[in-house]
This record gives sequence, C-alpha cells and structure tokens, in this order.
Amino acid sequence: MAYVDIVTALAILQFIVFGFKVGSARVRYGVKAPASSGHEIFDRYFRVQQNTLEQLVGLLVGLYLFSRYWNPVWAAALGLVYLIGREVFAYTYIKDPAKRGPGFAITFLPVVLLVVGGLGGAIWHLI
Repeated sequence: MAYVDIVTALAILQFIVFGFKVGSARVRYGVKAPASSGHEIFDRYFRVQQNTLEQLVGLLVGLYLFSRYWNPVWAAALGLVYLIGREVFAYTYIKDPAKRGPGFAITFLPVVLLVVGGLGGAIWHLI
C-alpha cells in the first residue's frame, strides 16, 4: 500500500501546485478575488485546477478500491499514468484548450479502470 500512499500524496501535491499556479495567474492577469474569470489565460489555469479537482475524486476512490481488491502496485501504476496525464492536460490546456484531448484521455482512462476495477473487485468479493 505504500505505493498507493505515495501516488495519493503526489496527486494531492499536484493539485496544490495547480492551485498556486491559479493564484499566480490571478495576480499576473489582474483577476481580483472572488472573481473566477476575467482573463482568458487566467481562465485556463482556473479550469485546469477545477477539472483536476473533478478527476481527483474518482482517482482517490479508484486507487483505494482497486488496491484493496486487486493489486496495490497496479493501482499505483495507473495512478502514475493519471499524474502524467494531468501534466500533459495542464500544459496543453493552458497553451491551447482545443488540444487538451490527449491529456484528458491519459487522465480519464486510468480513473475509469481504477473505479470499474474496484467495483468489480468488490462485487467479486461478495460472490
């Protein structure tokens, strides 16, 4: 489980870093709190953080379930793919939102595999 714990901590730290980047973009582009939009580039940073939050919920649940019913090393490996996907997503979304697809796919697929695998493991455990 240590591998899963490490990936979990890295995912949270990645989210925190994205939050700091939103704060920096807020200052750089003059978007005063509590506004959550106002400059196109700031909006991109903000959307990366918000989309990461949305994906993080599934990741954390999936990591836990998959590692419990199947294999923690495989769960952690899928979590690492997620982390790489988030970086690709962030880079491409901030540069050109129309090119975010590959990063989103690299993020979304591991989350789905983890959650579906965890659900399957739980059901299998009951049978």
